[in-house]
Amino acid sequence: MSYQVLARKWRPKNFEQVVGQEAVKQALVNGLDNDRVHHAFLLTGTRGVGKTTLARILAKSLNCETGVTSTPCGECGSCVDVDEGRFVDMIEIDAASKTGVDDIRELIENAQYSPSRGRFKVYIIDEVHMLSRNAFNGLLKTLEEPPPHVKFVLATTDADKIPVTILSRCLRFNLRRLLPEQIGGYLEQLLSSEGIEAEASAIERIARAADGSMRDGLSLLDQAIAYGGGKLQDAEVAQMLGSVDHAHLAALIDAVVAEDGDRLLEIVGELSAQARDLEAVLMGMAEVLHRICLLHCAPAYRDPERSDWESISQLAERVSAEDAQLFYQIAVQGARDIGLAPDPRTGLEMALLRMLAFRPASAASGPVPVPGKAEKPVRQVPAGRSTPSSQSAEPPSKGQVEPASAAPTSTSRAKPTKAPTLSMEGDDWHGLLERLDLTGPVRELARNIELESRAGEQWRFVIPETVSHYGSKNLVQKLETALSSQLGQTVNLVLSTSAQQVRTPAAVTEDARGKAVSEAERAIEQDPTVRSLKETMGAIVVEDSVQPLQ
Repeated sequence: MSYQVLARKWRPKNFEQVVGQEAVKQALVNGLDNDRVHHAFLLTGTRGVGKTTLARILAKSLNCETGVTSTPCGECGSCVDVDEGRFVDMIEIDAASKTGVDDIRELIENAQYSPSRGRFKVYIIDEVHMLSRNAFNGLLKTLEEPPPHVKFVLATTDADKIPVTILSRCLRFNLRRLLPEQIGGYLEQLLSSEGIEAEASAIERIARAADGSMRDGLSLLDQAIAYGGGKLQDAEVAQMLGSVDHAHLAALIDAVVAEDGDRLLEIVGELSAQARDLEAVLMGMAEVLHRICLLHCAPAYRDPERSDWESISQLAERVSAEDAQLFYQIAVQGARDIGLAPDPRTGLEMALLRMLAFRPASAASGPVPVPGKAEKPVRQVPAGRSTPSSQSAEPPSKGQVEPASAAPTSTSRAKPTKAPTLSMEGDDWHGLLERLDLTGPVRELARNIELESRAGEQWRFVIPETVSHYGSKNLVQKLETALSSQLGQTVNLVLSTSAQQVRTPAAVTEDARGKAVSEAERAIEQDPTVRSLKETMGAIVVEDSVQPLQ
């Protein structure tokens, strides 16, 4: 008995079985149930999202022997013949191979005759954008006023190439790319019905590799089952796909942050030896860096469509917001240029080495400064020196962030975990911040708050409302812990929001940056060479292109 591939065996037989495309299904179902079926449909979308499947289900619904219905029986002769692709009144045309006007002329002539068996003749024209201009012109009149027994279903992956005269005569539906969890859920159901053992991570890997196409997902599943000898294991699926594990991506980013060139090249060598897809590494890194940037902006954010958030959160603690942006740009540019490299490994290695070469020199010894910020040298403070404490105050009730008009709140007290290494003179929060060992979202919180007062263990800060999202309970507690540890004393933070302008370290840095840019622009405008070029050659200084020297 011949084997039937999964993509054909598991093709949906009715609207209910179609995964996703809820808006399209609802419109078609309502039209069938209310006897308001348009004479021409245009289904657009990428490959494998269900265009031809929906067209066949529509043909079945129109010609089911029980009557026009949105729930065809699937058992009558017409339904069975449609499912098997041999229903005489369902005519499928591949416009990629039949592009000429003669082919369309034959279709138009045959459309005048009544159906041989069903109620309607259903013409399904796949990749309709491939038709020639003359063929479109020949189809136009019939498409506008077809015989009452004819329905057209046009399918395309490139609707922009279809003449507007054709588009205006069709009811258009845009089919969406399927989400990984939609594909994964369908594959899991399929595997359970087929009695095939599979690891959840292997199914997820295939669903992501399908890139929004259910047909591609089913084809990859067929290949994976054969590769694994009748079962799916994540390691084997990864080997088959040549995909790069999240662990490898995280290790590469860790090595870049640590400026460990030897480790970087060692990981690339491992990936090459395992025949992994080196061209996909940089885009994989870009995806991870994008998620790191999301956590820098919204620390509590978790997208349920993607896993490994715990690892991403740990990476975000080690990669500053500035580094993440820089590495992302280099990764995307490197992926774009990798085809120009002598080979994929060379292109990958050069992009990774570029991350090391272009990283600011101060990154190795601490967080990367915001552009324009002149880092002050670290002052060595004798161990054991602590900040003079003022009169003790009773701590307020516990909480996270308080409005300026509300009663102050505080987080739980954090105990010091090691001997004091720093101290703060007076209330110089800005000076202390530059000497604190803070990274990632915690540093961003510290840069965007201003010390209001200190009373014993209680430190009161204010944060602008515009950046109050940094003041999550988790980040406030982490900052408390870092301060307590590095100052050698218990620090209890109280955070209030303010609608007024707050002179935070970030605001001071931005002001200094603005002044430096203004001075640089003024110097450029007064430069004799620039003035000469303007006068003699009509040169102009590109707006926002002038940067101050660091």
